[in-house]
Amino acid sequence: MKENEQKNTSRTGDFIPDYDHLFEQNDVENKKPKNKGFFGKILMLNKGSIALSILIYLFQMLPVWVTPILTADIINTVVNAIQVGVGVTPALIEYILIRTGIILFLIVLNNPTTIARYRVVSKMNRRTSAGIKASVVRKLQHLSITYHKDIQSGRIQSKFLKDTESIDMLLSNFMNGVLLCIINIIIATAISVYKNGVVALFFLLVIPFNVLLRTFFRKKLRQIYRDYRIKTEDLSAKMSTMLEMLPVTKSHGLEQTEITHFNKTIKALAGSGFEVDKKTANFGSWVYVVNAGLGAICVVFCCFLALQGVIGVGDIILYQSMFNQISNSVTSLTNLIPAIASGTEALNSVSEIMNATDVETSMGKKNIPEIEGNITFDNVSYCYPDGDQDVVHNFNLAVKKGECIAVVGSSGSGKSTLMNLIIGFMMPNSGKIMIDDNSITDLDLSKYRHHISVVPQNSILFTGSIKENITYGIEKYTKKDLDRVVEMANLHEFLKELPDGLETQVGEHGGKLSGGQRQRITIARALIRNPKILILDEATSALDNISEYHVQKAIASSIRGRTTFIVAHRLSTIRDADRIVVMEQGEMVECGTYAELMAKKGKFYKLKELNELNLKTAEQGLA
Repeated sequence: MKENEQKNTSRTGDFIPDYDHLFEQNDVENKKPKNKGFFGKILMLNKGSIALSILIYLFQMLPVWVTPILTADIINTVVNAIQVGVGVTPALIEYILIRTGIILFLIVLNNPTTIARYRVVSKMNRRTSAGIKASVVRKLQHLSITYHKDIQSGRIQSKFLKDTESIDMLLSNFMNGVLLCIINIIIATAISVYKNGVVALFFLLVIPFNVLLRTFFRKKLRQIYRDYRIKTEDLSAKMSTMLEMLPVTKSHGLEQTEITHFNKTIKALAGSGFEVDKKTANFGSWVYVVNAGLGAICVVFCCFLALQGVIGVGDIILYQSMFNQISNSVTSLTNLIPAIASGTEALNSVSEIMNATDVETSMGKKNIPEIEGNITFDNVSYCYPDGDQDVVHNFNLAVKKGECIAVVGSSGSGKSTLMNLIIGFMMPNSGKIMIDDNSITDLDLSKYRHHISVVPQNSILFTGSIKENITYGIEKYTKKDLDRVVEMANLHEFLKELPDGLETQVGEHGGKLSGGQRQRITIARALIRNPKILILDEATSALDNISEYHVQKAIASSIRGRTTFIVAHRLSTIRDADRIVVMEQGEMVECGTYAELMAKKGKFYKLKELNELNLKTAEQGLA
């Protein structure tokens, strides 16, 4: 079974190309991340497949190009025979039958060549589509947490789902539309020039008329597609927010308010979509009027030439067929402009992700296979990119391996920022963070984080079983490992009440479990990795007293032998910490044991009193 999985993985890896390097920013000064020749680069990478598809297409279209020529020859021969009074002769019958046989053969040939070209083009399109989607996923994984906080998840989903699909359509339209139309125009023009240059020149009038139409509508179409794309992203982002806010909305009876608010966004999108449809229809109707009018003039022109004896009667069919080839191809090209505009805008949209520079890079960084857990903050300061003052300022702290450090302080004091600095989500603007003897800025962060586990304030679970949530990302583990973390996280207390035990489905975001149960599963997930550094970021702040009791028991058993950082909301829970760091406005104002800080009666003492007062007030309110 493992061998089959490896083969499938290898096959998938071979199928999905890496297109990350093809996205480049072409307007750095104006900060407008757009695709820089990405589409052209894709075509160059697939030039072999494109050349093969063109070769097959030439055979596929032979009946379309050759049939009018042979038909015109047959009609001209029959007309000449009638005019000279020759009548039906064996030679004439043979002449007609041979050409009819050729036409039938070419018609039959169209079937296998159509299938062959479809396979070549489809394989190329699917491979390219997979490569673009995989590149976006890789980029999203490498972008920093700061980037993801700054952009709405619904907007990213719209770019990934809708815009990558539009790029797929752009490539499909090029291979099955633009490229084929250009070939048709070239071949039909060549045949017309060969037969009669004057007629061919008249045919070519169709091109400038359509170019003028394209020029007139191009800017308007580009703008309305951009507006439609942005409004689609807005709707997707608001949908994501609406679903997250649903419990709050319903608990306050605000359903109708939310519906009314959402309807405004839907109405704006519908209005933008109407503009897209209106402009596209207007554009398409003018294309039809121009080309149908030129087609009617072509018939009259060819009939006039036939009456003058310049061309044969059968040639009317030939030239009308060639004109229709040119006219239909130009019309198709012109009609594809809205889809091309949409696809180009989608490329620009996806490029906003691919050209984002807030990336965690591991190139040239040190991979440390093991760490002991010694952490040193050396005069560390951090300021958010758009901030004007430090959220952590001149922070110094040396933590020995296995030590438990609690960090307390009011909201906005810098506690969570300190944890993000340890994880590597943020890098110091000044100062150093040393992991053992290595600066965190020199480390391969992805590898470094294999030695860290984080238990956040809000437990994050995905749809699946309890077991799947605990072992997320772990390929090799034993039943003993699983039993150990189940025991340490105190999961037995509620697992025995569940009919399927560890195989119980947790529901979306763990909705089928209580807050305390979800948090203990999160602790088990952290522990099964056997981390050297454990971060508990207000892991009990959102729990009731009973749930907190169980989670605290889980925490007490989990921190032994690990370097542990506890961001605490309830100060009574950190009595046993080796040291307590008190933060205020980004600076450490106190540091010591629980007993030392209480005896000092400084900032921590006041926080503790205020904390207890708030808890009593809350309990009285519940009573």
